[in-house]
Amino acid sequence: MRPEPGQVLHFSEDPTITRFVPHVAATAHQPEPYVWAVDHDRAPDYWFPRQCPRALAWVRPGVTTDEDRDRIIGAGCGDRVHAIEYAWWEAMRTTTLYAYRLPAGQFRRFGETESHAHVATEPVEPLGPPEPVGDLIAWHAAAGIQLRLLDNLWPFWDQVITSTIGFSGIRLRNAAPRPA
Repeated sequence: MRPEPGQVLHFSEDPTITRFVPHVAATAHQPEPYVWAVDHDRAPDYWFPRQCPRALAWVRPGVTTDEDRDRIIGAGCGDRVHAIEYAWWEAMRTTTLYAYRLPAGQFRRFGETESHAHVATEPVEPLGPPEPVGDLIAWHAAAGIQLRLLDNLWPFWDQVITSTIGFSGIRLRNAAPRPA
């Protein structure tokens, strides 16, 4: 599930949204209200139940070392890995997620060094009804993205953030506590 040209996507478990109104997210680091969306490259970051903690890692061409690629992603295992905890596997299998297609022209890139999202400061209406995303695991497989199951995300996350790999951590506050 990726946007078409001229579109960005918003993923939700709520299929009844008819208008997106800017708001300040509970976890926001900025005080401005936004409507959030993602583009083609970042759509896979949201092929998860909303509250599912996840550690995402990918090869950055010209930056990631071969050693880090083999250590974090795995030798011969593609360019990207998404890790979740076993406790979230059932939700990953059974959650119904919807994609809302939104007009890209109403959004601007968000992120100073590496844009990870698009934001709008005015209300946005979807381009049509939301589309069920379907099997979240199958989307990962079709995109060639490893889906790694771990007892605990923190040891993996600590390796990722100290490497040359690109990364994003989403809903990590919902992860199991760090091991002692």
